[in-house]
Amino acid sequence: MTSPDPDARRWVDEPPKDTGYGRTAYERDRARVLHSAAFRRLAAKTQVHMAGTDDFLRTRLTHSLEVAQIAREMGARLGCDPDVVDVAGLAHDLGHPPFGHNGEEALDTLAARCGGFEGNAQTLRVLTRLEAKVIGPDGASAGLNLTRASLDAVSKYPWARRPGERKFGVYADDRPVFDWLRSGVPDGRRCLEAQVMDWADDVAYSVHDVEDGIHGGYVTLHPLLVDADERAALCADVAATYSGESPADLAEVLVDLLADPVLAPLAHYDGSHRAQAALKATTSVLTGRFVSGAVAATQERFGPGPHRRYAADLVVPREIRARCALLKGIALRYVMRRPGSRDRYERQRRILTDLVDVLADRAPDVLDVVFAPLWRAGPDDAARLRVVIDQVASLTDPAAVAWHARLLDGAEGRPRWAGPAT
Repeated sequence: MTSPDPDARRWVDEPPKDTGYGRTAYERDRARVLHSAAFRRLAAKTQVHMAGTDDFLRTRLTHSLEVAQIAREMGARLGCDPDVVDVAGLAHDLGHPPFGHNGEEALDTLAARCGGFEGNAQTLRVLTRLEAKVIGPDGASAGLNLTRASLDAVSKYPWARRPGERKFGVYADDRPVFDWLRSGVPDGRRCLEAQVMDWADDVAYSVHDVEDGIHGGYVTLHPLLVDADERAALCADVAATYSGESPADLAEVLVDLLADPVLAPLAHYDGSHRAQAALKATTSVLTGRFVSGAVAATQERFGPGPHRRYAADLVVPREIRARCALLKGIALRYVMRRPGSRDRYERQRRILTDLVDVLADRAPDVLDVVFAPLWRAGPDDAARLRVVIDQVASLTDPAAVAWHARLLDGAEGRPRWAGPAT
């Protein structure tokens, strides 16, 4: 039954459900994401540290839960439907492959002949095609068949691949559903809920990855406090990776950030219960500041609201955005680029490269039962390669390692039915 509200419509019409709960369409969207196999697999996918290396450290699943919590509260303060921003936070990383951003870059190279790979475009594909929930009248999967508003809120980069740009949100063969969910929206403009999710993602990424780095012993503020050259190198990294600010402008913000008393517990962390409590207090204060600053600035420009969809744009003050970028830079410089990381990243890329090669060569026999018929139905080599990429991207970190060992050791036979979910 088609909803009279365009935002609550679904790509495939569904009969009304009388569950007795009286749930809204967006509450149903949230439940569909939470109960999806793709969401469960995030528990064994890398955030920054490889999944399973330390029970304290975050995975893609815990990161997504934290993003959803931050986005829900921020969105509610602005007047967004809280379930829509919650869905966006929960779902925003569903398309990420094994091994985090390193895996994403590797698959982008391997998928060059079928349009490349991007985690956000893959998320749309998971939500609208790959996840099992609703079958359309043509017999094809409609994925979770979320509402237009929820899909739009997940669209962090609502455009196809552009020359010279790494980030994009839709592959060529997913354009029909993308064009439907973006109907009537100016090209490239993001709804407020997507902007809220994106900022919540940045906040969680910056604050929590530094927290994990401090706890893991990879991050210490001492070099930044005593060495001007180290501060300059950090600012250069941030300017090249996370910020449009110049290194000189970032240096001024960094001086203020390091002088902030809220960071004091980070300089003397010993892992004790007291130290962990102090570290958690620091992350809570920083998160609150980053969120409150954006909410206040948005309400100052657009009024108290309520605001939703395209009634306003999120405003993040320049200094707050720069502080967030500097924290992301600390994680980049001292965690992701720590000694030994280059060899580890190379091993991960080799695993994914070997998997794509062997699956493409031996498909459809070695593909999971969900992907094998999609490969057979592919009209050309590019379409069949895309199915192979979908298969590899669905794997968790441990599953990718296990599949690599099994397939390259020459083991015969089809992967078990639940292979990608392990």
